[in-house]
Amino acid sequence: MLTHLYIRNFTLIDELDMEFHAGFSVITGETGAGKSIILGAIGLLLGQRADMKSIKQGAEKCVVEAHFNLSSYSDTNTFFSENDIDGDPDDTIVRRELTASGKSRAFINDSPVGLNVLKELGERLIDVHSQHQNLLLAKHDFLLSVVDVIAADQKELSDYQTTFHAYRQTQKKLDELTEQIAANRQNADFMQFQYDELSNAHLSEGEQEELEARCDTMTHAEDIKKALFEAGNALSSDGSGAVTLTRQAAQALHSIEKVFPDAKELAERLDSTYIELKDVAGEVEDRMEQVDFDPSELDTINSRLDRLYDLQKKYRVQTVEKLMEIRDELGQKLSSIENSDEQMALLEKEAGKLLDECRAKARVLTLKRQAAAKAIEKEMGQRLSLLAMPNARIVVAVEGNEFTANGYDRVNFLFSANTSSPLQPISQVASGGEIARVMLSLKAMISGAVKLPTIIFDEIDTGVSGKIAEQMARIMAEMGREGRQVISITHLPQIAALGTTHYRVYKEETPNGTTSHMQMLSPEERVNEVAQMLSGTDITAAAIENARQLLKS
Repeated sequence: MLTHLYIRNFTLIDELDMEFHAGFSVITGETGAGKSIILGAIGLLLGQRADMKSIKQGAEKCVVEAHFNLSSYSDTNTFFSENDIDGDPDDTIVRRELTASGKSRAFINDSPVGLNVLKELGERLIDVHSQHQNLLLAKHDFLLSVVDVIAADQKELSDYQTTFHAYRQTQKKLDELTEQIAANRQNADFMQFQYDELSNAHLSEGEQEELEARCDTMTHAEDIKKALFEAGNALSSDGSGAVTLTRQAAQALHSIEKVFPDAKELAERLDSTYIELKDVAGEVEDRMEQVDFDPSELDTINSRLDRLYDLQKKYRVQTVEKLMEIRDELGQKLSSIENSDEQMALLEKEAGKLLDECRAKARVLTLKRQAAAKAIEKEMGQRLSLLAMPNARIVVAVEGNEFTANGYDRVNFLFSANTSSPLQPISQVASGGEIARVMLSLKAMISGAVKLPTIIFDEIDTGVSGKIAEQMARIMAEMGREGRQVISITHLPQIAALGTTHYRVYKEETPNGTTSHMQMLSPEERVNEVAQMLSGTDITAAAIENARQLLKS
């Protein structure tokens, strides 16, 4: 439950430091005093997006921090473990900071977290019921979630969703394959033409580079032969070639080895050089014989290269290897067209099997929901009877719809306030006061099935008064006695009087502008506050006495 709330520099609040207690608490104050500001600050802790305009004018930073005692709610342990956050069940601290420069930071137990993590924890800590939530009675998803909570069908729903997800993925593959096959068949003739064209080109890896090198050689054959001839002549010319002269130099050095030992090493080096030069001279001669200009062969090479260049230009690639990749891809597509019926049949069979499983698991969900619907109808009838609606009827219609991630069911709440009125969708026929009572009854019923530390009702008493308001207060007080913390923001003295703890929000004009404050009232201050709610600005003695009686009751 919420044990402590600290707010600094948020809208009209300079600083608020307030302790909260277990049970049923009430917050009162004049319209515009700042109750919605406090809810807005709590909303930041629940992961709502920040508006930098919320920072108090002139301040550099806004801070909202709350402490929670979760010692009775072990289900939050999994959250802390999964998000690698140190958890302290006795004092879990949630903080949000906004700066005037536009930065927003969130912390859980001093560990920085993203808004998605903050929101996930917030949903486990506080349920804020504001007036706009009454509109949820028109939302089928909300009504279905109510039925699921009472049905306690989380395991069955998860099991169904796993199968449904697999079905959707298989159906997606089937749809994609259908589209692909249709597109391929439409272009099959053209793809076949392209495949034949590339196949008949007899492409081979490295061919283009080899042909280009051969073409360069033949184009420059005369220059090459001339250079090779000059090199060979320099190496092997009779009497003056490098080979002959090197051999003569080596022999000369060998002749003086005995009288000049240093000559031996030099002579051996020249021997090695002679062998290498003789080998090079032989290869030069061989190359010269190989170089030949054949106009017919050159034409053939150029014709082949032109063919390769034309194909590369046509298919917008730079290499023969890319052309080969396109050929292979076309072959695969043509092959898939031939095998498409078999692939389609396999996927259709798999999708059909998964759809049958979805039907079976959805049927299990439907049966649990229908049983829960009967229980909701019975309990809501009893609760509404206590709220001065003895003839009210609620029928929870669980109807077949279509397969979705939540099953096959669509839920409607049909309502009639009295025996003479036909049942119709509740959002269309219930008055504001009737919807307020229905929503309170729903929340009370759901809270019995879901462990939630804190529930805040923001003016759920809209459209009611007198005895009905008092009974609504008793329901909230009963919820607070069941181990939850219930906080009601109210304008009705009948509700305010039944709170175990009473807070007052008020505005104050200061030299620096208007500021909002919140204080926990003492017993005597509660008398004055309730009396003011009864009689208005001028508190009469009768109002004081009436307030004392309300509080005593």
